[in-house]
Amino acid sequence: MSLLKITAMTHSFGDDLLFRDTGFSLNRGEHTGIVGQNGTGKSTLIKICAGQIIPDEGMITWKPGVKTGYLDQYAQIKKFVTIRDFLRSAFSKLYKIESQMNRYYEQAANGDEGKLKAAAKCQEELEREDFYSADTKIDKVSSGLGLTAMGLDSFIENLSGGQRAKVILAKLLLESPDVLLLDEPTNFLDREHITWLAGYLSDLSKAFLVVSHDYDFLEKISTRILDIGNKRINKYFGSYSDFAKKKTLLRQDYMRQYAAQQKEVKKTEEFIRKNIAGRKSRMARGRQKQLDRMELMEAPKQKEIKPIFNFSSVGQPASGHLEVSHLTVGYHYPVLTDISFTVKGGEKVAVRGFNGIGKSTLLKTITGKIPALGGAFSFSQMTVTGYFQQEMTWRDPGKSPIQIISDTCSHFSVKEVRQRLAKCGISSKHAAQSVGTLSGGEQAKVKICLLSVSPCNFLILDEPTNHLDIWAKEALRTALDEFEGAVLLVSHEESFYSGWIQRVVEISAKS
Repeated sequence: MSLLKITAMTHSFGDDLLFRDTGFSLNRGEHTGIVGQNGTGKSTLIKICAGQIIPDEGMITWKPGVKTGYLDQYAQIKKFVTIRDFLRSAFSKLYKIESQMNRYYEQAANGDEGKLKAAAKCQEELEREDFYSADTKIDKVSSGLGLTAMGLDSFIENLSGGQRAKVILAKLLLESPDVLLLDEPTNFLDREHITWLAGYLSDLSKAFLVVSHDYDFLEKISTRILDIGNKRINKYFGSYSDFAKKKTLLRQDYMRQYAAQQKEVKKTEEFIRKNIAGRKSRMARGRQKQLDRMELMEAPKQKEIKPIFNFSSVGQPASGHLEVSHLTVGYHYPVLTDISFTVKGGEKVAVRGFNGIGKSTLLKTITGKIPALGGAFSFSQMTVTGYFQQEMTWRDPGKSPIQIISDTCSHFSVKEVRQRLAKCGISSKHAAQSVGTLSGGEQAKVKICLLSVSPCNFLILDEPTNHLDIWAKEALRTALDEFEGAVLLVSHEESFYSGWIQRVVEISAKS
């Protein structure tokens, strides 16, 4: 029996039909990646599997007794809990058994010899569950995900969003559920931690479902691929590269079959039209019955929507530059101190450092979102900046992308706004619905569209690729490469900026 079986599932998000009469099965030990264009329902599918969303129709059947683990980056955590204590809570059941065993031994020492057998049973269960290697497992996962460098005695409430997400992922791995449900687990990881996680997952004997736009990562971990598109879920066996080849061949074969059927339909319709009232009318009626019974293939859907991004320069593109001198950044306390670097006009620079060190805080300080705690930074007088913020937050999430772009560019007609959004990969339907209801990838495209309609000569981008599919990433890479102004980029995807970035600024806690 499958661990999970979804059948005849139909589900809508608002007016957007994501799935129609579709499903799949997950078997023991299957390492499954979930792919599809932005907005097709990948995150929704993970939430349906986790029980957080109930589909409109269909059956979700888990094998009895199967333990699932869902990566919830926003899970509530008690205040004043250290990283170490939070990770140890993954073994809370075993710690309770250990406490009970110790009580049994104390009772036996006080003359209640009957408690010795009960203590022995507890001991056997702890050994069977490998309890005595718990600290070793904690150290292994903490090191692999970069938690050790943060200090395991640090309080979680003081961590950044990325650090907190890593701690939650670490606990989930330590709990070792029968099925892992992970939605974009690499978004908050650095390249070395992504490599570690890929190795960890590929070595697992248990099953998992992983949504990711990092296709190198999927290639390393996946033995199955779920491809979501056209409101269907199609399962492929093999790695991500195997899936990509098979999908191309299947599409080509479908298009040949569709073309052949359309040719036959037109030929039959022409025969019926010419002969329905003539000597061959009986034969024409027979052909009409055959045509009515024919199961017509759907027209091949348009290939993946490939957005085109373009950033306009203002003034002299090479005139905008930045000087950072002994800058200290943070909120209630410093997270980075004594940061110094320059970005010349027209130069393209990436900022690199381990996750949670404060790269996003640095960009928020430079863009004036939060005040500096020390030191200074300055832009040249001619600098006009454009800023892509990592968080998907909106002043009014109820507004549509059309309204958001129109508010920024009041001189644009509605037709021009729609054209701009369409160029950035936003469909006419999604352009008219509340931005807060769109997928992360679609919201990112709206943000990029906002930048594209606001000319500048200095772009500052904080993890712009986190939610983008491969086509949008390629479009963004091309646009940034062709942009005449300066670029200051934070990204954990070295493959994204390799080749067009001119310089990398390495920052550390001792910067």
